[in-house]
This record gives sequence, structure tokens and C-alpha cells, in this order.
Amino acid sequence: MSDNAPPDPTGQGKTTPDDDGDMAALAKGGRTNFFGFLLRLLARLPFLFIAGQLYGAAAVGIYAYALVVVELTALVCSIGEKRGLAQRLTEGKGNNAALIADSMLVALVFSGAAAALFYVWPDPLFPNGMGSEMDRWIVLAIPGFALTEIVLAAQACKFDIATTVRARAVVEPWTISILAGVFYFIPATSEAGLSLAYIASIYAGLATGLWTFLRSYGLPQGWSPHPVRIGRMVWRALPLAAADAIEWGTRRVDIFILGFFAGPVAVGIYYMAQQVASLPQKLKTSFEPILGPVITAKLKEKDYAAIARQVCQVGFWIIAMQAGIALALGIPGEALMGLFGADGQFVPGTGALAFLLAAEVVAATAVVSEAALIYMARVRNLWVSIGTIGLQVALTLGFMLLIENVDLWPAEKDDFYRAAAAAAALMLALGAASVVKAFMLSRLLGHKINNWRWALVYATAAAVVVGQVAILLPEWMELALGVPAILAVYGWVIWTRGFGPEDRVLFRGMKKNKDEAAEPDPAL
Repeated sequence: MSDNAPPDPTGQGKTTPDDDGDMAALAKGGRTNFFGFLLRLLARLPFLFIAGQLYGAAAVGIYAYALVVVELTALVCSIGEKRGLAQRLTEGKGNNAALIADSMLVALVFSGAAAALFYVWPDPLFPNGMGSEMDRWIVLAIPGFALTEIVLAAQACKFDIATTVRARAVVEPWTISILAGVFYFIPATSEAGLSLAYIASIYAGLATGLWTFLRSYGLPQGWSPHPVRIGRMVWRALPLAAADAIEWGTRRVDIFILGFFAGPVAVGIYYMAQQVASLPQKLKTSFEPILGPVITAKLKEKDYAAIARQVCQVGFWIIAMQAGIALALGIPGEALMGLFGADGQFVPGTGALAFLLAAEVVAATAVVSEAALIYMARVRNLWVSIGTIGLQVALTLGFMLLIENVDLWPAEKDDFYRAAAAAAALMLALGAASVVKAFMLSRLLGHKINNWRWALVYATAAAVVVGQVAILLPEWMELALGVPAILAVYGWVIWTRGFGPEDRVLFRGMKKNKDEAAEPDPAL
């Protein structure tokens, strides 16, 4: 049976006009951020090339470990407002700018205190030492990162994804790419160039977000902080903040553990593989800002069938796109990793890259399910997230100890196998989370949650066949011709075998009522 026009996974029949409008909004936000993904790809690759070629694996490893602590701290300090703000603005009364000002004040106080602590006591950021005393300035990025999360979440509540694209996919990556090169050639900053470039990129992104934010919301009129009001907001946000930190932590605890068992070179190699693998991860986040407001609106109406349809539809879109990107980057992975450092110093990260790309695909169901669970069962969702990161830690530690006690390869290769094992642990943990969270959401909504379609198997098989031919070519041809060929054949099979009319809205402009022409997306 053809996969075209698959049956409605919820069993509720055709979508309503309101559902069509929501799907169009989701598709429009996804399209805008998908374009941002392409821009981010163009900007991220130069940074990886500059970091690998100029600074080397050891410097990248020191920078990567500090980044784990900085970004996790900033995320906690943003008190879950990346997703929680949508619900507060939906339920709130009065001045939205004042509600957002409360969030920004709390984030600024918490992040400022954390930055001061880590500046005085930098050991948690640099357990293997700093490349330069100026590296400790990276803590200045904590307040900027936390405030950017809130500003962009506020814009997403107005269905403005273009600002996120400009800040996160254009300004931030190009700033860090350019300045990493500039700082390297300045003697006073050459050893701390990665940290300084990162700080500049965060505040450049914040300035971009604030420019649009102030035009959208303006300054909070008559606002004054009130301890009781802010205390209630923080208390309510704690489960969501913890869930955000844990979900983010599952993508960074591997580096944290790896740093204890391996040296900075192995951490640097793993970080480079992770950065390549994180490119398809951005496709999930393409829909997160717009999915939150749509789900909260449907929850207010108690339209659970519509939520199930939206989660299933968006989940399939994400898996289909991520699998194609993962195949295109993973099959020629050895040639790709060879680009980022002299003498192939990052090529041993190819195994880690393969597992990390697979992890992004299996995690998609958990991500879209959690988009609803954080509003319907935030405490239970938190416990599942805690269980996920606990499973990942247990698996990672188990694999590390196993590698330490086996003697199947030369000892100098242990760190490379540790990197691959950390990635495999992440993949297994995220797969388990997807199964559990989809089951939980299905029980809560009373409708089945299933993002799977057989077209994914057909498209993957076709892409693998093309990829096996591509890897026989010289490396430059493998990348220049093989990657587009893999994407092309995968995309063609998914389009013809997997996408029905309701899916193809992702590639069309916003639909107007009845027979009106589609309206193109606004310029970014």
C-alpha cells in the first residue's frame, strides 16, 4: 500500500479549518527556521574549520568543556521561559511587557551571580586548565545567553521566528566564525580567541533580538518588581526549568563525563563531531517556538485530538528531514571530519559522529511529545527527563569502564572508542525517552502518537545505496557530489512515497481561506 496520504494517526478523520490554520502556522515557522538552518550550516562550518585548523583539538576541548558549564548555567538562569513564557502570556492579563520584564529581571540576577561565582572560582569550567587567563571571561556570556533565550521566546509568542533566525542562524554563528579568526592573529588574544569570539557572538545575538523585541512589546509601562509575584513565578517555573536543563544536559553530560576519562584532545574531537551532528538537531528546534503557542491555544479549548494531529504531523516532518541530513553527513563522515583539522586529527571522531546523528533522529518523537507534556504533565515529564539523563549517565559510565578494562585494541585508541561509546549511550537513552514520552502523551490525549511511516525505510535504503557509490570517489568529490546526491534521492523518495497533501503544506506559503492564493513568507 502506498504511503501517500497516510491515514489520520489520531483516528479523528480530516482536519478542521482551524487545524489547517494551525498546521499552516507550524509549517510557516518551520520553513523560516529551516532557512535559518541552512544559514547556520553555512556559518558553522567555517567556525569548525577555523577552530580545528588554527587552534587544534586540545584548545577546542578546553573551550568545549567550559561551554557545557556556561550554557547549562545560563539555561537554568532563564527559569524555563524558553517554553514556559508562551503559557504565561496566554494565561496572563494586563501588560505583556511587564510579565516579560519579571522574567528578564530574575534571569539577570541569577545569571549575574553565577557569572561572578565562576569568575572567582573557574575550576568547574576548566578542570584541565585554561589556555589563557582571559579564558575565564567566558562567564560573561552567561547573562547574555539567558536574556537571549527570553527575548526570542517572547518573539516566538508573536509567531515571529525570523528574529530567532537572524540572531541564532546569522548573527551569532558568523560573529563567532569571523572573530575566532581575527582573535587568533592578535598576539594578546590568540590563546583565548575561541572564548572571546563566543562572548561577542552571544551579545551580538542578544542585540539583534532586543531590537525587534522593543519594537514588538515596547518598554514595560508602570512596571515595578514585586517579590511575592516574582517568587510565585519562579516557583511555578522550577519544574519546567529543571526539564529544560535536563533535556539540554542529555546533549552535554557526555562531554562532562568524557572530560574525566579522557584528555582535552578526545573532548575536542568529540565536540567537533557533536557540532556537525547538532546541525540536524536545529531542525527540531525549528518547530519548538511555534509549536508551544499552538498547543497552549488548543489546550485552552481542550481540543486534544487537534494536539495529537499536530504532534504526529510535526514529528514526521522533523524525523523525515533529520534522517535525510543525518545520512548525507554520516555516510561521508570520514571525509567530512577530515576537513576540520590538519593531518586528520579529527577523523577518529567519525564513529562518534555516526551515533550522534542517529541520536538526533530517534530523539525527535520525545521532543515533539514533550512540547505538549510540559503543559499537561510537567512534573511527570520532569521525572521521565531525570530518568533519561540517569540512564545516559549509567550507560556512559558503564561503557567507559568497559573500555578501560578490555584489551582489544592499542591503548592509544582508547580515547577514540570512549568518544564513540559516549555517543552510543546518548542514542540509546534518547530512544528510550521517545518511547516513554510518546506513550505518556498518548494516554493523556486519548489518541495515538505515532511519527513512523514506512517511507522512511525506503528513502533510507535508496540513500545508502547512493552513499556507497559516493564513498568510492576521491574525498573532494565524495563531499561535493555525494552529499547532494544522497539528499536528492532521499528527498525524492520521501516526497513521492511519504508525503501526502497535508504534509506538503510545509513547502507551501501560508494558505488563505478557500481559494485565495498562498501568501509568501515575509523577508527575513
